[in-house]
Amino acid sequence: MRIAIAGVGYVGLVTGVCLAELGHEITCVDLQKDRVNLLNSGRSPIYEPGLEPLLTKNISCGRLFFTTNPEKAYKHAEIIFITVGTPAKEDGTADLDQVTAAADTIASQITNDVIICTKSTVPVGTNEKIKQMIDKEKNGPFKTTVISNPEFLREGSAIFDFFHGDRIIIGSDNPEASATIEKLYAPIHIPVIKTDIRSAEMIKYASNAFLATKISFINEIAAICEKLDANIEEVAIGIGSDKRIGNHFLRAGIGYGGSCFPKDTKALAQLAGNVQHPFELLDAVINVNNRQQSIPVKKAKEIIPSLAGKKVSVLGLAFKPGTDDIRESPSLKIIKELQQEKAIVTAYDPIAISTMQKELGNHFTYTNDILEALWDSELAIIATDWEQIKKFPLYLYSEYMKNPVIIDGRNCYSMDEVKKYPIHYVSIGRPSHMPTIVEVNQSLLL
Repeated sequence: MRIAIAGVGYVGLVTGVCLAELGHEITCVDLQKDRVNLLNSGRSPIYEPGLEPLLTKNISCGRLFFTTNPEKAYKHAEIIFITVGTPAKEDGTADLDQVTAAADTIASQITNDVIICTKSTVPVGTNEKIKQMIDKEKNGPFKTTVISNPEFLREGSAIFDFFHGDRIIIGSDNPEASATIEKLYAPIHIPVIKTDIRSAEMIKYASNAFLATKISFINEIAAICEKLDANIEEVAIGIGSDKRIGNHFLRAGIGYGGSCFPKDTKALAQLAGNVQHPFELLDAVINVNNRQQSIPVKKAKEIIPSLAGKKVSVLGLAFKPGTDDIRESPSLKIIKELQQEKAIVTAYDPIAISTMQKELGNHFTYTNDILEALWDSELAIIATDWEQIKKFPLYLYSEYMKNPVIIDGRNCYSMDEVKKYPIHYVSIGRPSHMPTIVEVNQSLLL
């Protein structure tokens, strides 16, 4: 089928590449010329495991194209996917400017009957407005059907999720168009759930809000475990073994980040407010997560009252492993708080350094070498559970750091292993470890 993709950000690029892999002719349109030129050269502007090989393969096979010209993308397209961003406004509501701009451009360029699928996460009722806008502005008696087809791609495993997801949601009031989209996805054999448009829009928000709730819940339990000398990991195994609960998203840590959970929880809370429903549970989830991201520095100051002039290693910048995305990453807040304390920050990440530099500039030191980050450091804060960090030998902390104090915000190491080494180790929801005999630099306590 001839398919167009409006926007080649994270969702649009993954969707376009994977649909091309299924054999369809895909034309992706984006207004950023540099991004389009980069993609046409076979290089991806984002880091996602497995994406670039599929990108180059499908470009060379003549199934995948990138352009800044909307006419090339939308003229004669049978299906158009809207995948532009819907960032949060200051009040938490979703900013739909890119969606409405895409719909307006689509209306001016289509020349035949077309199915328009919205993958962008949008408030309930948005797809109906998109259809009204396109029907009003289109230049001909073309039949346009708008379908809500939300995405459920996890950064770091998006290719796998596209081909092996749990479900495909198709929200539509047009059975024929729904059948066409179902046929489009048929080769990947993922269960299809058909709903009305508004229910499909709500499913996306509700899914992310529920997962965020599990994260904040387990972090609250972790805080209680610390005060009662219980171990959150053992508690999580115990409750997660209940099939009604499940063990996913029950890892205590310093909270969620990324492009979806923070934005979507706030948008759903605002959506509830718009219909005069106070979503108190979701408000609590958001507040808990905001507080959780400040825990590492708070714990550090309990050990080292003054961080001024101390070299501090921040291990991990991306909001999760497997991506270079730093949006709403806990490391952003951690680094800013450390700078407020006048600490000397050295940050390690294997992938996300360039994206962090664009966000925070070069006001501290970056490195893709953990040993360099730890050298002569007086405190290490683990913010991202990269495999490179989880597999990093614990004994090297004591060898390279000036004083081995570790605040592990992701519980990367087992307590049994930690107890073998002369390090001061503090994690989330687990007992702290302080060796009986440790050579403490007295300057840390000044």
